[in-house]
Amino acid sequence: MKPIDDFCYIDIGSIDNKNQKLNDKEFIITADKAPSRARKIVAIGDILYSTVRPYLHNMCIVNRTFSHQPIASTGFAALTCHTGFYNKFLFYYLMSPDFDAYANSTDNAKGVAYPAINDAKLYRALIPVPPEEEQKRIIKRLKKVLPYVDTYSTTYSETESLNNAFPDRIKKSILQEAVQGKLVPQNPSDEPASVLLERIRAEKQKLIAEGKIKKDKHESVIFRRDNSHYEKLDGIERCIDDEIPFEIPESWEWTRLGQIISLLSGTDFKPEEYNDKCNGIPYITGASSLSENGVLINRWTEMPKIIVNYGDILLVCKGSGYGKTVICDIEKAHIARQIMAIKKFSTLDMLYIRLFLQANFNQIKSKGQGVIPGIDRNSVMNMLFPIPPLAEQKRIVEKQRELFDKISLI
Repeated sequence: MKPIDDFCYIDIGSIDNKNQKLNDKEFIITADKAPSRARKIVAIGDILYSTVRPYLHNMCIVNRTFSHQPIASTGFAALTCHTGFYNKFLFYYLMSPDFDAYANSTDNAKGVAYPAINDAKLYRALIPVPPEEEQKRIIKRLKKVLPYVDTYSTTYSETESLNNAFPDRIKKSILQEAVQGKLVPQNPSDEPASVLLERIRAEKQKLIAEGKIKKDKHESVIFRRDNSHYEKLDGIERCIDDEIPFEIPESWEWTRLGQIISLLSGTDFKPEEYNDKCNGIPYITGASSLSENGVLINRWTEMPKIIVNYGDILLVCKGSGYGKTVICDIEKAHIARQIMAIKKFSTLDMLYIRLFLQANFNQIKSKGQGVIPGIDRNSVMNMLFPIPPLAEQKRIVEKQRELFDKISLI
């Protein structure tokens, strides 16, 4: 029946479906503005059961008075219990898995986006009815037990969350231990990193002379003096101890990543400059072209400009997945502007360089700027890099892989 006076409207949104309680706030509506669904008169003690998406448990017992006649939406079944049938017993049965299975079965709940059970099928549901006094004893016991169930549910959820997060957290800890020289013991017989740095510089000079890489016009050099670290850039020296985040073993050295790598920035092609016919060499466009273990090929180009090779490190620098790193596992490819590449050096363990980038993943991502987050070259080149002896780099990578393999079995 259509309302003829002002009334308090109870809609689906009036129910707190986490706690199955009616909201305290009243929604008073004048008769002339009554929604077409405002048709079900209810009273204290009635059970309101949402027939739309029953699995959401939008239901409650009407437990208070109203300033005007309360009228519920036709989206509810309004259930009044007769004498001898305890409303709280019926309420909890409607919350039970058995009744959920009935109300939400494909035979009873029709519709895709908003599956609903109609009143006729709802009222045909079989309900177990104990003696009235037993109904009350059941509810009394439920009220004692349910708080423990809620506590257990909360504890279980928190434990599950911790368990799910544990592998990633322990991996991050392993990576941090690795780049701080704490994952494997140092070997006094290893060639020190200071000597390795000189060999890296010599290799870079050779590649520059051969035209294979470009010289950095503003390359800095970090060195020690009186137990402090200084950086020399364009002839100017400055102490950088405030920048150094942690202590490293005596055989290690601090350097800028740009001092020991050659970094390529990619460039995009127009649609007519690449193909899906396997003509030319692979064209790596972004994070979607990279799996955890290597390159996924779905585009090719016959006019490559920025070429990466087997063993180079690919770093996603723009868009979705920026900060992701992969070792190139194909002979050669062209990279788009969403990708940077660290060229392979014989004097470096590239897996250790990647390990360092993974350990500093959050720092790299924090450099992302703009509407489409991106990492600029300088942010990468200026990163402080703790370089171990080459032999220790290899031991660290091997230990890290061993530990990660064990974690994957957890």
